[in-house]
Amino acid sequence: MNTDPATHELLHGILKQVSRSFYLTLNVLPANVRDQMGLSYLFARAVDTIADTDLIDRAQRLEYLNQFRAQFKGDGIQWNAIQEIQAALLPHQNNSAEYVLLQRLGDCLKLYEQYPPDDQERIRWLMEVLPNGMEIDLTRFPGESAEDLAALATLDELDQYTYYVAGCVGEFWTRMVCAHRPAMAQRDIARMSAIGVRFGKGLQLTNIVKDVARDLHHGRCYVPESLLQEAGLKPADLLNEDNLPKFRPVLHQLIALAMEHLDQGWSYTMAIPSSEIRQRLACMWPILLAGETLQRVAFSPGLLNPAVNVKVPRSVVYRVMAMTIFTGANRQVGTAYWNRLKDSLKFIAPV
Repeated sequence: MNTDPATHELLHGILKQVSRSFYLTLNVLPANVRDQMGLSYLFARAVDTIADTDLIDRAQRLEYLNQFRAQFKGDGIQWNAIQEIQAALLPHQNNSAEYVLLQRLGDCLKLYEQYPPDDQERIRWLMEVLPNGMEIDLTRFPGESAEDLAALATLDELDQYTYYVAGCVGEFWTRMVCAHRPAMAQRDIARMSAIGVRFGKGLQLTNIVKDVARDLHHGRCYVPESLLQEAGLKPADLLNEDNLPKFRPVLHQLIALAMEHLDQGWSYTMAIPSSEIRQRLACMWPILLAGETLQRVAFSPGLLNPAVNVKVPRSVVYRVMAMTIFTGANRQVGTAYWNRLKDSLKFIAPV
């Protein structure tokens, strides 16, 4: 897709204001899929913002979520519905990026209308599936604090949730790049999409274990009750930092599951032709940094403390980026790094 310069500049101007870090990552992608991925990110971020505006009643947020999702049903944009969403949510945005995103939502939808029908269809599919995850957040978890704590019941529920909020993105990504990159045209799209789902699930599970304490204090326990029961724990027990040793076997099971998904993501990445360096880099970075994150999560003494932010140091981020860029996304170098990360977590038992 060749976006006209004015449209391209408008989209990238919004992206810079909403997420400079994502914007920098986006620029590593091949040019002919960059705008589609960027616009899709903005729509996904808008869905998340609608669901997370906690000063508005949950039932009302769910209604706005469905109103926004309806814009992708193929019947044209209902501009009065968009204006209603903006009027309701904009006054409650303390985050300037979220404010800008909602303010520019109409511009984003106008850009979407300019896309070719096939690209519109791929984005439409994503925006039908992904909001299901936010709907789970709004209906499964009744409150916004630890006093209203609720949990997912089983690993199957967790698997479904991770598909909705991230696995489907891997599927969408695959469909988009295979449609626009000639080097990918001969790939088995169905097989690549299935592996792309595993890739997305691994990234989401990484976020879940990393942010477990913060989510608990916002009333959300994504750790399944079935796993907690095996360790003699209840969701509320995780609010007590002293229960971390008892929680570690459960944590290790989730880390092992995340690593299994990410290892599939690595296979996905290595299946990308070596000539597609930009695509490879865009996949290598999140996998390697997720592995680095999981390594820190596994050994963190303050994981159940919401004030502790388990994150990869910027120096490590730069090291990963430099290593992969300077070696041209080399298979041997990247795989050796990934294997070292896997070896460091070998003590963790699979689910």
